[in-house]
Amino acid sequence: MALLEVRGVSAGYGSGGDILREVNLELDAGGSVCLIGPNGAGKSTLLRVISGGLAPRRGQVFFEGRDVGGLRPDLVFRAGIVTVPQGRNTFPQMTVWENMLMGAYSIRDRAEARRRIDYACSVFPIVGEKRGLHAGDLSAGQQKQVELARALVASPKLLLLDEPTLGLEPRLGRMVMDKARSLNADGITILLVEQNARMGLAAAQDGMVMELGQIKLRGAGDWLLRDPEVKRLYLGEDLSASPLVPAGRPITSR
Repeated sequence: MALLEVRGVSAGYGSGGDILREVNLELDAGGSVCLIGPNGAGKSTLLRVISGGLAPRRGQVFFEGRDVGGLRPDLVFRAGIVTVPQGRNTFPQMTVWENMLMGAYSIRDRAEARRRIDYACSVFPIVGEKRGLHAGDLSAGQQKQVELARALVASPKLLLLDEPTLGLEPRLGRMVMDKARSLNADGITILLVEQNARMGLAAAQDGMVMELGQIKLRGAGDWLLRDPEVKRLYLGEDLSASPLVPAGRPITSR
């Protein structure tokens, strides 16, 4: 049984039309998938549905065999789905260490909370190095590391990363992707939305191409990096080309 299974999900905002249109997705425990596609394809909307921020209009979201579609975000979080949203999401007027403690607010066992924080600090040493500084005084790359470390404190079974390299210079973006790859190697399942398609696909086991609210193509990350249409449309050769319609194209999955 897949850790995450999205079945025929359609969703949108307010009285507007559907942004997601009968999306189907499966992700096994320990896997990592990068979602790529043009702006407005529905990538971040899909993460919002999975995390409980947006209820599906139709379809179901199963996590560990339980239907979590439409549950409140706090209940989805307690089930083990943890999100690192795009942009800067630290508490800027609080210290780095206070930000970490906020990540442990729901852990009643103080020894367990400290164990998790120590683990997060071992993965992201910047937390210990800057613990007394206000988070808002850190660079964008340092703040993103604090966000990822804070997410680790929750011991996620599924980590949702929404555009983690957005606004970062290439060197820092690669560092964040390297950290994501290491977390996946440690057994954390990751679903990643990334605007830098080349960087995201290189960091994930599998990739998915979304267009017009649907998943059009799925394959191993390195396979998609070599695919002529993906290279033409999403790796910088011709971003204004017509939509990808891979009729008859083989779809692979790990």
